[in-house]
Amino acid sequence: MIGENIKRIRKELGITLSECAQRANISKSYLSNIERNLNRNPSVLIIEKIAGVLNVDIHKLIGSEDEQNEQAITGEWLDFVNELRESGVEKEQLPEFKSVIEFARWRNEKEIEKTKSDKFVDEGKINE
Repeated sequence: MIGENIKRIRKELGITLSECAQRANISKSYLSNIERNLNRNPSVLIIEKIAGVLNVDIHKLIGSEDEQNEQAITGEWLDFVNELRESGVEKEQLPEFKSVIEFARWRNEKEIEKTKSDKFVDEGKINE
C-alpha cells in the first residue's frame, strides 16, 4: 500500500523514479522495490524523505484516503463511546437506550419525509 501510494503520487507530480530517488537520497532500486511492494516496511526516515520530495504528509503515503476517512469516522465513534463511559454509562446499560435510538431514527425519517413533501408542494405551486 505504501509503495502504491508513493508511485501514484510520484506519477501524478510527473517525477521520474530516478529523480525521486535522487532527491530523497536513496537508491533507485530501493525506491523501485518499495513501489513494487517488495519492501513493505521501509523505515520512517525513508518514508519521511520520500514524503518531503513529494511534498505530502507522511500519513498520505502510509494509508489511502479512504482508510483515513474511515479512521476519522471510527475516531468519532470512539469519542462518542468514551463520552458515554465518562458519563457513567456501562456497556450492559446500552440496551436501555435502544428506544432513544429508535426514536431518533423515526424522527429523522419523518424529517426526510417532511422535506420531500414540502419540496413536492413547492414544486407544485411553481408549476401552477
